[in-house]
Amino acid sequence: MKAYFTLLAQYNQWMNEKIYRAAAQLNEQQLKQDRGAFFTSILGTLNHNVVGDIIWLKRFANHPEAKQVLQGVHVFPPPATLDESLFTDLHTCQQARQKLDELIISLIDELSDDALNRPLTYRNMKGQQASKAFGLLLLHFFNHQTHHRGQLTTLFSQAGLDTGVTDLLALIPSH
Repeated sequence: MKAYFTLLAQYNQWMNEKIYRAAAQLNEQQLKQDRGAFFTSILGTLNHNVVGDIIWLKRFANHPEAKQVLQGVHVFPPPATLDESLFTDLHTCQQARQKLDELIISLIDELSDDALNRPLTYRNMKGQQASKAFGLLLLHFFNHQTHHRGQLTTLFSQAGLDTGVTDLLALIPSH
């Protein structure tokens, strides 16, 4: 199972790099323009993916096999809401994104298959406690990013930008 998460972590980083390259082609006004998206703008959606990752990585840091490798997530303040804009410009958002992607790769590298089957107990944004299989929470974590990157590729397409190939298939090795 760990091999699948390694692939997802690599895909996550690869796609985030593509997304930020596309975003860099837009000016500040275009990045902040209300495009009718769930998180309003391109920058708002980029912020949301960072916010979501910070929230989940802080939860994951409570897992016994993740504590050490995720110490770096503590430099990020805990977001108060899912639509919080932690970064007002693309550059600082991208710097955070890169640090988070490095933490994600390190986290997956350190995990054992056994750790993926153990439960993780955490509190959601409303303070409600939950306990779920760590591996399934990781699957949700990666799926969440993919969902919002799909929204971003649509927003880029509407702005006349092509992000290129976005399929996971591009990273699956051939036999």
